[in-house]
Amino acid sequence: MLSRSQATSRGAWIAEQGTPMRAVRLGRREIAVDRQLDGTIYLRSRQVLAPYPKRLTDRLEHWAHIAPERTFLAQRTAAGHWRELSYAQTLELVRRIAASLLARDLSPDRPVMILSGNDIEHALLGLAANYVGIPYAPISPAYSLISSDFARLRHIVNLLTPGLVFAADGAVFSNAIHATVPPGVELVTVRQPVPERPTTPFAELYDSRRDAEVMKAHAAVGPDHIVKFLFTSGSTGWPKAVINTERMWCSNQEMLRTGLAYFADEPPVVVDWAPWHHTAGGNHDVGLVLYNGGTLYIDEGKPLPGAIEITVRNLREVAPTWYFTVPRGFEALLPYFRSDPALCAKFFSRVKVLWFAGAGIAQHVFDEMKRLALQSCGEGILFLTGFGATETAPAALARTWSTGLAANVGLPVAGMQLKLVPNEGKFEGRVRGPNVTPGYWRQPELTADAFDAEGFYKLGDAFKFADPSDPSEGLLFDGRIAEDFKLATGTWVNVGPLRASIVDHFAPFVRDAVLSGPNRDEVGALIFADIEACRRLTPHLPANAAPAAVFDDAVVRAEFAFLLRTFAQLSTGSSNCVTRAMLMAEPPSLDLGEITDKGSINQRRVLSTRAALVDEVHADQLSPRVIVASSAGKEG
Repeated sequence: MLSRSQATSRGAWIAEQGTPMRAVRLGRREIAVDRQLDGTIYLRSRQVLAPYPKRLTDRLEHWAHIAPERTFLAQRTAAGHWRELSYAQTLELVRRIAASLLARDLSPDRPVMILSGNDIEHALLGLAANYVGIPYAPISPAYSLISSDFARLRHIVNLLTPGLVFAADGAVFSNAIHATVPPGVELVTVRQPVPERPTTPFAELYDSRRDAEVMKAHAAVGPDHIVKFLFTSGSTGWPKAVINTERMWCSNQEMLRTGLAYFADEPPVVVDWAPWHHTAGGNHDVGLVLYNGGTLYIDEGKPLPGAIEITVRNLREVAPTWYFTVPRGFEALLPYFRSDPALCAKFFSRVKVLWFAGAGIAQHVFDEMKRLALQSCGEGILFLTGFGATETAPAALARTWSTGLAANVGLPVAGMQLKLVPNEGKFEGRVRGPNVTPGYWRQPELTADAFDAEGFYKLGDAFKFADPSDPSEGLLFDGRIAEDFKLATGTWVNVGPLRASIVDHFAPFVRDAVLSGPNRDEVGALIFADIEACRRLTPHLPANAAPAAVFDDAVVRAEFAFLLRTFAQLSTGSSNCVTRAMLMAEPPSLDLGEITDKGSINQRRVLSTRAALVDEVHADQLSPRVIVASSAGKEG
């Protein structure tokens, strides 16, 4: 079901076809389709994947030789100035740190573990480990700083058995370290030692010079060496370690450059906040900068109130040539672009491609970003996306052409094969290629379950063709297979598309929603509302009113009742009609596994932990906390 804005965007896009587009060289959209008698469909790009290096640090050596003075990494100092490292400086420091790591007997069984977020020392330590074949594991800081019981961090430490643990600030991470890291493990910090624990200052890692041993170890690193372990929560809520190899990372970067061919013409300039413990930031974004000799400005902002201002400040100074953020990031930037033409002009002055990933983007945000680009620079800017997983390093699909429908995630990248398997009226996606993980570290049973008999990795996601008569028009994400459920009538509810439609229709009042109703008569929703947007409906309440008070307010409830009714009017049947909803005063919990470290909702976990609320939503006797579709609201 299309929401109001999705239904109207197609007409707007037709009028936009004559828009002059900023010139950008992209890969060819050529797809081979093989349909089997059992309904299975195989898709692959006709573009041949070019050769790629056996180690990503070969690209560091390449650029240190070709463009030694070019800035590779930049980060603001406490004084607000940009601290910059050139490619030549980076290589020198990486080799020194690598020598120190070799002296510590580190290995896949005793890897480096990084607890803190994105910074230059994090990058240098990871590259140094890669340079001599030592795996490292960047861990979500949320497991150390937001969690109250450290259960997931303890699970990770026990699974990895690290030989060295790094945190930028020892005092900030001290509670997590004391609770989870065994006393014999070496600790390294940039600022402040860990209280009551022996701590090595990061600067000491620069002191070692063992060039012959470093170069010998570097030469021995091959495509099957483990680069890093990246943790993903999955549906269980317990982190599992995805093995990432040199082959995965290098092949995926060549896949990306085949699609975004302009990276070979001009090294990308990137302003990026995406966390490096997640594949989008640590593999995709850091990788494309290093692979193509670009410059990465480390953005310490986030798409959150009070933090997006840091991103805005950076974008006032640095105009990117490629810009990535999650959908919430573009949404957070829109008010600043609307109110500040100079900022908007700076941002769009040389950007060739906007890219979103991590979740579906609301159609109105997608459309307004394109409108602002045209208004600002007189040209249309490509707003592209793709689809991937931690297990695919991450790119598996990419949309490298313009479309009016934001939900189109594209086609398989060069060198990757997509298998669409019929499953309960949908197509389940599976992938095979050199960028696919060999499995999960020390969890062989999970590895065995992750692949089918042909060696395809089972994504667990469903797709459908944007145009069933023309596969080259790309694929639409059709939800998580495990999230879909049947009503008591036997009707399937496709959770992913329905949830996206709710978020779009209820904008700006809803951040996310969890759909309920397995084996019940109708679909209900637990809604995680945007508290700041709802506050704008309640100027009569104190500015610091608790979320529960805001969500219980009659005006807010009437607004949601109205939106439920208008949403129901767009439905085509019980499978996409939400009749009851409850606003959640308590945000999703990381400790309970309701939210992943990258901020996405775990639908199954929320339904489990809030089972009593689900029962209340669907009870025969209507609870006063449940909102139902009503004619009240804006018209009242």
